Amino acid sequence: MNKKWGLSVFACAALLAGCNMAGGASEGSPNEVTLWAGGSDNVRQAMSEIQTAFNDSEYGEDYSLNVEFVLSGAGAQSVQDRLLAAYEAGEENTDFDMVLLSDAEYASYISESDENLFDPIDFSKVPNAENLISSVAVGEEYLLPYRGTTVVLAYNSDVVQTPPQTSEELYQWIKDHPGRFSYNSPGSGGAGSSFVATSVYNFLPEEALTSDDPEWKTEWDQGFDLLEELHPYLYQTGGQTIYPNTNQGTLDLLAAQEVDMIPAWADMSIQQLGEGTLPESIKITQIDPAFTGNVDALSMPSIGQASDEARHAVMDFMVSKEVQEILLDQMAAIPLIDSSDFDSNNKTLLEGLDISKFRVTSTGTLGTELTERWDEEIAPLD
Repeated sequence: MNKKWGLSVFACAALLAGCNMAGGASEGSPNEVTLWAGGSDNVRQAMSEIQTAFNDSEYGEDYSLNVEFVLSGAGAQSVQDRLLAAYEAGEENTDFDMVLLSDAEYASYISESDENLFDPIDFSKVPNAENLISSVAVGEEYLLPYRGTTVVLAYNSDVVQTPPQTSEELYQWIKDHPGRFSYNSPGSGGAGSSFVATSVYNFLPEEALTSDDPEWKTEWDQGFDLLEELHPYLYQTGGQTIYPNTNQGTLDLLAAQEVDMIPAWADMSIQQLGEGTLPESIKITQIDPAFTGNVDALSMPSIGQASDEARHAVMDFMVSKEVQEILLDQMAAIPLIDSSDFDSNNKTLLEGLDISKFRVTSTGTLGTELTERWDEEIAPLD
């Protein structure tokens, strides 16, 4: 696992009932693994299918997988809050056997607790991990990456025959085509946040993308000067530059041909192309240096009751070809293993995305401060 990704994912909120599929062990036994996951409904659907597949597989002959899902956006206590509360209360043998989280979220967990919150992974018990072509930015001893996505450049190929290949070419394209590019406000979605972060951090050493040292803030000025310079060339309505709300907002502008190019999540673009909500003319490409992205991983809280063998079996299954194909089909998630022999309609849409060039972001509270500065300095322009 020698390639690095970045991220920030699974904003968790309302607890839903787990799928509770039948498996090879009784409820509450060391051979039953409860896996806590969160996100949007497409994540829930994918995890439900993975649960069924595990329990129907050879792994299910010895172990049982139960998924507890937290749907984002409904306001209930998050997985992180629940787990930290149980840990700080000294609870043991809980149903927090495994948790899905990003490396950025891992840093947040540890900052509010300590490394003893998670058990280290014995990678000798996860043979499929040898096939991984990506790794996490932090917590490599405690996290197993299993899926990823990244922000890419989405464009209307009917209008843009030769898209920019580098960030400098992109910025020049924006200036040469006033009003035909847009990014959403960074506080409303990760695609816009990635555009802002990379515009700023492209002027900094690469190591800054995985550091929460507040000293890096003193080097943000050049990037913000660029964002201010680009501002009047972006999508406008009524003579004013408009930053859409949410990742979907810019995708809607692109689909309606109000703009010709945007930063967008690869999985959202691929999924909507497959559903036909984005026209076939929309293509995606990767620029250099690349926009930032996310990698999701599995962890093993130290207060769970499932056995190490059971938890490692789930990890091994999650990075198997079967699960990686499920994630690609259900979520347009970028596989973390070689997908050249995958049989998926989404596979061709990933062509040209080089996982080895994806970039990591793990900046702690600096990410929030970057957005706050954008809100103060860029949003009010005009």
